Order: sequence, then C-alpha cells, then structure tokens
Amino acid sequence: MSHDNLGFTSSTDALQDVKKSSSSKVHQINQINYGPNEKQNSVYVLELEEKKKKGANEENDNYDPYDYRVVEHPTTDAETLLHLLKGSLGTGILAMPKAFYNAGYVVGMIATIIIGLLCTYCMRILVRSEYELCKRRRVPSMTYPATAEAALLEGPVLFRPLSRASIHIINTFLMVYQMGTCCVYLVFISKNLQLGLSKFIELEVEIYMAILLLPLILINYIRNLKFLAPFSTIANAIMFAGFAIILYYIFREPLTFKDRVTVGEVKNFPLFFGTVLFALESIGVIMPLENEMKTPRSFMRPCGVLNIAMGVIVTMYAALGFFGYICYGSKIAGSITLNLPTEDLGIAVQILLAIAIFFTHPIQCYVAIDIAWNEYLSSLFEKLRYRYKILLEYVVRTVIILVTFGLAISIPELDLFISLFGALCLSGLGLAFPALIHLCAFWKVAGPTEKKIMVAKNTCLMLIGALGLVVGTYTSLRDIIAKFS
Repeated sequence: MSHDNLGFTSSTDALQDVKKSSSSKVHQINQINYGPNEKQNSVYVLELEEKKKKGANEENDNYDPYDYRVVEHPTTDAETLLHLLKGSLGTGILAMPKAFYNAGYVVGMIATIIIGLLCTYCMRILVRSEYELCKRRRVPSMTYPATAEAALLEGPVLFRPLSRASIHIINTFLMVYQMGTCCVYLVFISKNLQLGLSKFIELEVEIYMAILLLPLILINYIRNLKFLAPFSTIANAIMFAGFAIILYYIFREPLTFKDRVTVGEVKNFPLFFGTVLFALESIGVIMPLENEMKTPRSFMRPCGVLNIAMGVIVTMYAALGFFGYICYGSKIAGSITLNLPTEDLGIAVQILLAIAIFFTHPIQCYVAIDIAWNEYLSSLFEKLRYRYKILLEYVVRTVIILVTFGLAISIPELDLFISLFGALCLSGLGLAFPALIHLCAFWKVAGPTEKKIMVAKNTCLMLIGALGLVVGTYTSLRDIIAKFS
C-alpha cells in the first residue's frame, strides 16, 4: 500500500491472500506408445523426436502465466480498483498541502502530475517484466524480489553478480519503508490526539506516544489479520467521512491567492519530492494485487485498472494539495488535520482519524514483521518447539514496535518523517529498481534500436531515483538535524 498503502492493507482478506502462493497447473504430455507389432526404424524414431522437440518449443512460446494462476479468493477488476483507490487515503494525502507549500502551487501541481506519470510508468514496466520472466521460467507469478533476481540473472553481465543480493536489498528497502510508515502513523495519531483533546487535557506529544506504546504492542500481537477485518472496515468508513469534513472546512470560506507562492524555494523541492513519492507510490502492493486478480489481463490495458486508479489518485492528491495550501498558506501543518479549528466537528475528525490510523498500524507493521521473521529469522529456529518459536516471534514483533517508537519519539515531526522515508525508500523501490529490472528482463530479446531507446529511458529513471534518494534523504536529515540541534 500509497504505498502509504492504507486501503489495500486495510482489506485484510486481500492481504492474507497475498501470503498464499499461487500453485501452477501441471502440463500433461502425451506419450507415444508403440504396439508390439509396430515396426520402428531409426528414421521414424528421429522424425518423432523432432516433432516432440518442436511441440515442446511451441508450448514454451505459448505459455501464458495468466492461464496457470490458481488463486483461492481472486479479486474482480472493481475490487482491485477499489483496493488501489483506498490505498491513497492515508497520512500521505493529508500531507500534500505541506508539499505544495514547499514547491509552490504552480510547480506543485505540474510536478505532482509528472511524478504520478513516472510512478505509473514504473509500475507498468515492473508488471510487464514480471509477466515476461514468468513466461520464460514457466511459473504463474513472482514476487518483487524474485522478479529482480530473475531479471538480473538475464541482464548484462555487469549486473548478474548482484542478482542474489537484489533480494536482500529490496527486502531491506521494503522493511525500512514499512517501519517508517509505522513511525509516521505513531506521530500522526499522537499529534491529532494532542490537538483534539487539548480542550480537556494538556499533554506533550511524547506523553501520548508513551501512552500508545502498550496498546500498539498488544494489537500487533494479533497474528491473524482476519481478526482485524471489522476494525479495518470501520477505519475505512471513518477515513472517507474525515476527508469529506476536511473538504467542507477548505471550501466553507472563499479561497484567496494572496501571499500564496507560485514557485517555492529550490532548497525545499527535495522535501516536496519525498512527500509526493511517499503519498503516491504503492509499488509494494501492485504485484500482489495483479497476481490475485480474476482477470489480470485487464490490469495493464490502456483503460485498465492501473491507469484508471492512478489517474484518480493523482487527481485527488493534486486537488487536496492545491486547495489545502491555498486555504491555509504558510500556516499549513505537516498534516492538514492539524489546521482544523478546535470546534466540535474539527475535534471529532482529529480523534476519529487517529483511531482509524491506529487500527491500520498493525497491518502496515505486518509487512515488516513478515520480512524480518519469515524471510530471515524463522529458519534459524527450526529445531525449536512450536511454542518457543511463537514466543520468539512475539519478541521480534515487540522489538520492531519499540524501534519505530524510539524513532518517532526522537523526531516527532510528521512532514519531515514522510519526506525522509519517501525519498530514502521509494526513490529506489518505485523508480530506480523497476527501471533496472525492465532493462535486464528485456536485454536479450530487444533489437539494437529498441535496446538503445530502452537503455536511455531506464538510465534516466535510475538517475532520477538515485538523485531523489540522495538529495531527498540529505535534505530531510538536514532539516531534522536543524530542527533539534
């Protein structure tokens, strides 16, 4: 999930299905049997062998991974579209007005559309690369890390030694991103509770974080996400209602462009870039969603699920960023909810959205826990009894929550957190890695002219991703250090 992936991960059934690997159908090859009275000369046998080889090659060429995907609970086009749309409704979209403040409303509008187009293109080439590699390897589907490994093995000789390491690099980026999202969620919940309850009690934001620590640990002890399904449904309803109220506050007074800058300061552009990437990018769930579809061919069509969803998402983000900044100007906070008036309706939104994000926290953290435990640590304790393994898993869950808590309480700045993890993780996951995977996946089959165009396009994307990672991370860390020095 955007990303910050809120909507997809809020659909707990869908996330559980992603964990179940798709099983492939087995080809049955007809054997040629000779009767006892049949004469078999060497020429006849050779002809049969040639026909069998030719048939096998044709079967290889005609293998379609989509025909061999067996999914326990496949999703329809509408359900997949809804997962992607709901994935945009999280803390990322609430930070868009602050992003427009950093870039200026003209630059912000244009750049949001450009970044949205780049993200969509990178999602498309990643899915296309997965399909091509699945076809060659005759497997129904692949995960993001597995696609990267397979692509690098077939790419230029320079990249082949990195194939095995690519799995761990991508897993690390995914884990850091999901833990960063949990930090953002904790800061968001605490700041909104602090503001919403300020009429009744005055407490520091760090106190709210400390109060939330134990409930967050306990709710993250839930190993079966299906138990969170009712809460996730309620959280989604709260989010939609909250956004409607935010729009009411934005448009209840006439908007003015006075003192609103068209072009922001250049030094703040990396903060804008990181925030928009964090908000828009949902690269982590694109492949699982496509793999779980009932009709996956409709995912990549020109008017298919991906293009429609990203078009709506980019429009929503650009609109809220633009009008939110025009409404509040330089007073805009890291989350627009913090600008709402301290009256009954505004307080209700802050508290309700805090509750909604609280119940989505364990679903975001689930990805980090899954990578840490199932991909790396669980195999080290295979000989232990089941109850001891479960105990160790709870220890891992607790440690991950404590790490995110430590980061959040050390740097309780929502906008800087969002920008930092957007630039640090999603520049690679959303832009650079898909470009590299696409280049390697089609390296052997591209013609000379096509190869030159492909190298030029993907090199540009990798450079943009690398530049965004380095400059965006540096700028975010610079501002964090300046804030607390």
